[in-house]
Amino acid sequence: MKNLLYIGNKLSQKGKTATTIDTLSQAFIAEGYAVKTASSKTNKIIRLLDMLLAIVKNRKWANYVLIDTYSTQNFYYAYLCSQLCRFFNLKYLPILHGGNLPNRLKNNPKLSKAIFNKAYLNIAPSAYIQSNFKDFGYNNIVIIPNAIAIENYAFKHRKIEEIKLLWVRSFSEIYNPKLAVDILKALQDKGEIASLTMVGPDNDGSLQNTQVYAKSLNVEVNFTGKLSKRSWIKLSQDYNIFINTTNFDNMPVSIIEAMALGLPVISTNVGGLPFLIKNGETGVLVKPNNVEAFVLEILNFKENYEAVKVITKQARNKVETFSWTMVKEKWKSILV
Repeated sequence: MKNLLYIGNKLSQKGKTATTIDTLSQAFIAEGYAVKTASSKTNKIIRLLDMLLAIVKNRKWANYVLIDTYSTQNFYYAYLCSQLCRFFNLKYLPILHGGNLPNRLKNNPKLSKAIFNKAYLNIAPSAYIQSNFKDFGYNNIVIIPNAIAIENYAFKHRKIEEIKLLWVRSFSEIYNPKLAVDILKALQDKGEIASLTMVGPDNDGSLQNTQVYAKSLNVEVNFTGKLSKRSWIKLSQDYNIFINTTNFDNMPVSIIEAMALGLPVISTNVGGLPFLIKNGETGVLVKPNNVEAFVLEILNFKENYEAVKVITKQARNKVETFSWTMVKEKWKSILV
């Protein structure tokens, strides 16, 4: 097996949501790969320096360097780490997470070419990212979807009598968490018995802003903060609709998990979501920032139990293709 250096924001022990570097690095270790990771430093500058130092220290040890690549400020981490890999002639693979990465290709063409043209391979979790990269002339790109341990997700059909909404993400402005509060308010104004639980840690102050906003509307929302994967999966048994309110997205693991659990999903139709959810077949897609569209589809779910059963079963079938058992073979074919 090969030696892998994985570069990313490993901050789950610092109150942040576990990301791919947490889950995928452990999965690689279980398959027999030797894996080192960087970085878990909280301070952004120190974290960047720790990432660069890890590359320097392991330049003769690592066969491949995996680099989590996002569309926000962390894009520059990926740029600097990739250029250091180039200097040491290391094979590096950007793992393309950011739903807004296509705009980076457009707005930062020189930096993008420096990162992605010289990569050993670019790893796209979805056809959405792959197609956008190919449109910009990048052909050294393959699809390897985000993986889950499907056996940990017990499928359950759910009747919708009282509407029990579940939202699971980090609280960031780009994920538009206040929209979930507006949806709950609109349902209650229609006389529906409805509740909402929002699961996730704060990322940019949006958690407190959403709490204040809910209070201003006199709407009661259950904010759990960060939960372990096991805890929120257990919590999900008490809910019957999963909503995703984001304005930008790629291939969110939380939606894959919701589909695996049998939660019917209503999501904004942005980024990579239409590549994951086939509207009306494995979930429902609506226009972003549209309260009325969400409310309409929630009420449709409530009134059409048999249709929900079909949609959720088809969704489960879809995400079974994201099981680690299948995904790991794609990684093994690359990391040779």
